Amino acid sequence: MALPTSLAHSLLLATRKGLLHVANDQVVAHHFPGDSVSQILVDTRNQYWYAAQNLGHFGVKIKRSKDQGKSWEEIAAPALPQKPSTGPMANDPTPWSVELVWELQQGGTDIHGELWAGCIPGSLFRSIDYGDSWQLVESLWNDERRLDWFGGGYDHPGIHTILIDPHNAAHLTIAISSGGIWESFDRANTFTLIGAGQEADYLPRDQAVNLNQQDPHRIAFCAKHPDRLWVQHHCGQYVSNDRGKNVTRINRATTTDTAYDFGFALACDPINPNRAWFIPGIADQQRYPRDGALCVLRTDDGGQTFAQQRSGLPQSGCFDLVYRHGLIVDTSGQHLAMASTTGHLWTTQNAGDQWRQSLLMLPPVYSLAWA
Repeated sequence: MALPTSLAHSLLLATRKGLLHVANDQVVAHHFPGDSVSQILVDTRNQYWYAAQNLGHFGVKIKRSKDQGKSWEEIAAPALPQKPSTGPMANDPTPWSVELVWELQQGGTDIHGELWAGCIPGSLFRSIDYGDSWQLVESLWNDERRLDWFGGGYDHPGIHTILIDPHNAAHLTIAISSGGIWESFDRANTFTLIGAGQEADYLPRDQAVNLNQQDPHRIAFCAKHPDRLWVQHHCGQYVSNDRGKNVTRINRATTTDTAYDFGFALACDPINPNRAWFIPGIADQQRYPRDGALCVLRTDDGGQTFAQQRSGLPQSGCFDLVYRHGLIVDTSGQHLAMASTTGHLWTTQNAGDQWRQSLLMLPPVYSLAWA
């Protein structure tokens, strides 16, 4: 069954075995076979494609295509400076070498070549020349509060989400696992720690509300109404009406069942600020769907209630986990795609009321992008 015409804007999948270009339920191109691709960016300003690679012994690489995958060139990759031998950072236990490019994000239209990269360990980089060079954001890296961050699923903390205000490209909001939510109004020259209201049950009781050690697995805001921001935290879902400065716990207000609190993926409607999707899993060690039944949670009323979307999804024997960047929604708010660690790809054209399996037996998928 072919994808609907409205989904003809095909998909790019960053996987453990390369970058896959998928259209009409088929892999139409396979780039970098065998190489792990950690992140993909399609720059909507010029249709350049960027693929971040994690090549193990050979390090982190970034490839760029200016012709939608017909040809690729290697460009600069983010790199940390040499660790100082004196000063407050001399005792930093974090290795001063980039282990993973976890996030790639385009900048605003005012600086056409601007790109942002979030990395492990927790470092933020900026480019103003389409990725030909990268500059470390020292305001964040040199902040002594960084020394209190820690890793979750990875050994070291990392920046996995970078949100750019659609009305002000100098306004950034980033999320760090585990280092909380940070905001800048001056293109990352200075940062403020935000997200009051988060609570972490993995911390000692007297530290549970320490904003600097929260683990927001994913954050997203509504493009049309960016003050409405959503958080999939390690310990539950949150919603904010002031772009993350303050957040309110949701879901538990309507049920005492905490089995749907944990998860990684999050998407929000770009038009309707009251609609968002989450994909729950069992915390912590299992990390697969409850009862082996894959479920997508959708709220249409700002988090007051959630519908369990299961139509078209496997409801027995399912071990699929959807990573942070494995769920995306298009500009209409109706078409979504999600892909899993088990190599399955699903799409929907009606906001998740009905899902359909597009492909299976793919490599583990780390990230998706509309091509």
